[in-house]
Order: sequence, then C-alpha cells, then structure tokens
Amino acid sequence: MEDKKAYSIAISLVILLITVIVIARVTLKFSETFFLIFGADIALIVGVVAGVLIRRNFNSRRLLLENQLDSDGRELRIEYSFLRKVAGVPTRFKLKELEEATDNFGSLVGRGSSACVFKGVLSDGALIAVKRIEGEERGDKEFKSEVAAIASVQHVNLVRLLGYCSVPPSGPRFLVYEYIVNGSLDNWIFRRRGIRGCLSLDLRRRVALDVAKALSYLHHDCRSCILHLDVKPENILLDENHRAILADFGLSKLMGKDESRVVTTIRGTRGYLAPEWLLENGISEKSDVYSYGMVLLEMIGGRRTITVAEHGKSTNQGNSKSKFSYFPKIVSEKLEQGKIMDVVDERLFHEAATGGVAVEMQVKRLACVALSCIQERPSFRPTMTRVVEMLEGRVPVETPAQTTMLILDLLDEEGVDHHPRIPRVAAAMARSGDTNSLRSFTMSILSGR
Repeated sequence: MEDKKAYSIAISLVILLITVIVIARVTLKFSETFFLIFGADIALIVGVVAGVLIRRNFNSRRLLLENQLDSDGRELRIEYSFLRKVAGVPTRFKLKELEEATDNFGSLVGRGSSACVFKGVLSDGALIAVKRIEGEERGDKEFKSEVAAIASVQHVNLVRLLGYCSVPPSGPRFLVYEYIVNGSLDNWIFRRRGIRGCLSLDLRRRVALDVAKALSYLHHDCRSCILHLDVKPENILLDENHRAILADFGLSKLMGKDESRVVTTIRGTRGYLAPEWLLENGISEKSDVYSYGMVLLEMIGGRRTITVAEHGKSTNQGNSKSKFSYFPKIVSEKLEQGKIMDVVDERLFHEAATGGVAVEMQVKRLACVALSCIQERPSFRPTMTRVVEMLEGRVPVETPAQTTMLILDLLDEEGVDHHPRIPRVAAAMARSGDTNSLRSFTMSILSGR
C-alpha cells in the first residue's frame, strides 16, 4: 500500500514538472529564466526517477530476504517440532486444537475426582487422550506436578505426555497423552456388568512385572526419586499387546536422593494407602511399594482387597454393624495352609487346573511378593528393584514375615483401642464410644471402592 502511494506521488510530481516546463516554454520562450527552470525541472525529474528505481530495488531485495527468512523459519519450526517429538518434550497446544481433536470434548472415556479424560484425534491422525483438570487451587497443583514429573522421564512402561494446554487466568488445564487402546487394568481383573475382559494368569504376571519396572525406574533411575503415590488398577493402562503402562502423575511428589522420607498431606486412593500415611511419620518410595502389593493381590484374586462380607446387622445399641472381608489376610492364611490356589480368580480356574505345579509355583511367587510389599513397617518391604528381580526369578522369593495387619484392628471396633500404633483420632473415637464415627473414619481412609 505504501509503495503504490509513493509511486503515485512520483508520477504526479513528474507530470507536474513536465507541465511547468511546457508552460515556461510557451510564456518565457528561450529566455535565460526558461533555461533555469528547465534545468531545475529536469534535475528533479531525474531525482524522482532515481528514487523510484532505488526504492523498487530495495523492496525487491527486502521481499527476497523476507521470503528466505520465512522459508528458513518454517524449516526450523519443522526441525524443532521433530526434535521435540524425538526427545519427548511436550508441546504446548492451543485450546482450539484440542476442541477440534476431541470434537468439542464429546468423547468421554474416563472420569476422576477432579479430572475428565476425552479421546481425540490430532490432525496427523495420532490418537490422543486429553485429560481436563478442573478446579483452581487443587487443579493447578495437580497440573504442575504431573507436567513436572512425567515430562522429565522416558520409559516404555510409563505413559507418554505429548503436550499440555493452560487457559488463563483460572480456566481448565489440559494434559495430552498418547491414547492406550485397551483402557485401564480394573476393567480386565474385576467383574463388571457389560465388561467381559479377563486377563490370563500369565498376562497378569507380565503386567505386574511391567508396573514393577516402571516404579523401579521412577524410584531409582531418575535424577530425583519420583513418588507416584496413587498406584491402583485404574491408573494402570494396557496397550494393544496387553503390556502395562503406568499413568496419572497428578499426585506425584519429587524426593531428593539424600532424603529418606517426606512429610505431606494424605493423598491417594482408599484401599491402597500405606499405614505410614495414617501415622503421620512421613512417606517414602516404600509407600508406592505398599500400594503395588495391594494391586498385585487384587490381580491374583480378581477382587478388591477390602469388601463387605456381610451388610449391617442391628446391635444392642441399635446401630448397624457390617462385617468386612480383608483379602490380604485370606491370602496369608491360605499360603500358610498350602492352599494358595484357593485365592486365585475363579475365572482362571481352568488355566489353574491344567497348569499343574508350574502354575501353583507362579501364584505362590506372586502372593509372596505381594505380602512382602504390604508389610506394616516400610523397612521390611522390598525395593521395587528387588521386586523386579523376584518376579523375574533372578533371586529367591522367601515366605514373607507375618504382619499384624493394622487394618484388621481398625475394621474390628472391639480391638481398635488396644493396638499400640493406632492413630490418635481413631483411638479417641473408640474410647468415646462413637462407633459410627470410627467406622466412618476407618472406611474413609482404608476401604476399597
């Protein structure tokens, strides 16, 4: 636009100067004044033409340089994008891109306490899972924890973070992961209506090994020890080959190599929390080991570790009292009795019956590893590196030591006040006779869903 205006002015000026020459010739003829005006006008015309030519040359060179820089910039952006993907560095997505990929967040595949997960397809055809984190304070904290933890790690059994999106100032935040086709482990080990998936015993052993390797990597092979703090079947995904991928780092916490434990508020999921959470003594990577042991037991039995065995019956005080079944205690008793096959998921009966001694030894190995992981004292639990070695058969698996199983006392109200390591809140409730509050306290922290 500026070039057209400049050229118009130049042409108008040249025409004006030529008009002046013509008028001077007619009125002044060949006088001395005419020649002065003629010379000055010719000089001005030459100057205007020269200026136009210089400007055109400058503009052409500028356009050539801009095109070259634009081309180089595109190549750099393409190369940078390629290197980011190769290095696993997450990309910052625009909200519009995620809306288009997920059909305006219309395909819901999962829901949590503060997040929803949607399936989507990027413009290059890649399947993605978009996690939308709601809430201001807690959501922002989860968002920063998850990005910080997962963006710095690369492991075949850890979910890959492709990118993220944050809507300022207090809008939702989004994490973009690769889409894992077979969903979460809970759909494959627990019985549910409309879900027919059931993993074989051998696949369950392989999944247990995959998860153990992922946790071992987080605990021992990263620059800072990463505590997952929410290991449960819902956060273990299965790919097309039924290989396990550990996901959801929203509650993760970094622990320095020189730290033995960290103190933090209770986080995680009921039924998988280690006793040290309740005792407020600080947590360590052994808290993940405990949760892993609970998951491994659930994989063996195809059931939750804590279930209601008998619903409320009225007591003399008129209160209803339910009885609970604690699966780890059952496994421990069956292992001691030499009847470990009694606890195996009944859907695997045919596989267990035809497998003979080899399958029984495999189940015994898994049960011993699981019971070792859920020891009350963190120092008695193996590291995840040791768990990997035991599952792979590189080291012998010994029968785990008997544990007092604090949860049993909490579930049994009559004995709750006599256990030396019961939390002060629970003991006070028991002494006051507030059995309903005690049951609520116990189940709010420990019970499965």
